Amino acid sequence: MTTTAGGPSLPQERRLVTEVPGPKSRELHERRTAAVASGVGSTLPVYVAAAGGGVIVDVDGNSFIDLASGIAVTSVGNSAPEVVERVTEQVAAFTHTCFMVAPYDGYVEVCEQLADLTPGDHAKKAALFNSGAEAVENAVKIARVHTGRDAVVVVDHAYHGRTNLTMAMTAKNMPYKEGFGPFAGEVYRAPVSYPFRDGLTGAEAAARTIDVIDKQVGASNVAAIVIEPVLGEGGFIVPAPGYLPALVEYANANGIVFVADEIQSGMCRTGTWFASEHEGWLPDLTTVAKGVAGGLPLAAVVGRAEIMDSVHVGGLGGTYGGNPVACAAALGAIQTMKVLDLNARALGIGELLKRRLAAMAVTFPAIGDVRGQGAMIAVEIVEPGTTTPDPVTAARLSAGCHQEGVLTLTCGTYGNVLRFLPPLVASRELLHEAMDVLEDVAAALVAAG
Repeated sequence: MTTTAGGPSLPQERRLVTEVPGPKSRELHERRTAAVASGVGSTLPVYVAAAGGGVIVDVDGNSFIDLASGIAVTSVGNSAPEVVERVTEQVAAFTHTCFMVAPYDGYVEVCEQLADLTPGDHAKKAALFNSGAEAVENAVKIARVHTGRDAVVVVDHAYHGRTNLTMAMTAKNMPYKEGFGPFAGEVYRAPVSYPFRDGLTGAEAAARTIDVIDKQVGASNVAAIVIEPVLGEGGFIVPAPGYLPALVEYANANGIVFVADEIQSGMCRTGTWFASEHEGWLPDLTTVAKGVAGGLPLAAVVGRAEIMDSVHVGGLGGTYGGNPVACAAALGAIQTMKVLDLNARALGIGELLKRRLAAMAVTFPAIGDVRGQGAMIAVEIVEPGTTTPDPVTAARLSAGCHQEGVLTLTCGTYGNVLRFLPPLVASRELLHEAMDVLEDVAAALVAAG
């Protein structure tokens, strides 16, 4: 099998041939309105016909530069050749048996690969699921069985999913939690390191977090501390250096399972296989999803063998978990990441984006902070000269980019963060052009007052 950076033979260009959305997208939207539940939202009001490399092409022929990757999912591109070839072969062989009924080698090989790729040379095992939320829930289940404790500690600005337990673990109410309670119990929230807003060192922020845990929960009651090494939906917050290592040390000293939620930050996204590698700390369990399978639904919990094996036979699983087609896609995606050295590409993307955004901040003072790791970069939009969130300007920036053929996403507890998650195979030329568009949109907002 061959691996290239390509995908379908799509011109890697930004191209607008109709208004946005165009007539065919508007027609499809009318059908959607009649058939799809209104609670399902979409960021870009166009309908996709093809995608690959660093572009998405809609049904009207417009070609958008993709700075979203399906929320960090299509890191290897939307149709990476190695993924397509392996998936095609697997579909021709069989699509499903259920690993809990009649197992197959693809599931085993994915677990082997993830055990090898996650940090640390200790013995590790894995279990496969369908989504990031499922992975987080199962990590909590494993930690509770292993420790015999109930409490789960999460942090401010966290996002862990949309199931009942993971909604309880998620910090932001709207739109993720509003009206959906009551939520699962024994979930406790502590402050997190947020350098732009708290000004604390990593050690100071960790001491604050630990103080809350000790006083409000009690270390002896905590089964797991679950945290994203780079907080994703909460605003691409990178904790101050030393913060996460201090929490890991605290967890280890108190028999607490430390869970790194790497669903958005893992699989080369930050320039290492997993973001925990940047400071060299070792989680007990790691949750994986999004970029692992090139766009197909697959997730995993990977971690210390003795912790993973705590659960009784039959306690972990699910009908579709580790589906053979998704496993084939994951093996193709991992091979693509290795052959193309997508960690190096992510670091290069991060350097390009940070440099362009830092220069833009000089002429667009609403940019209060430029942050992130690798190809997981964001700007926080504030009222100039303050830290007061400005979600209106963030939304106007994003919408302006959409109209000019660049797909961007917002995020953040305050809705004021513009985040950039391009496919790791996107060309530098496309990325520079996307930044040119962003600069033009920002300049137009400044001129409009």
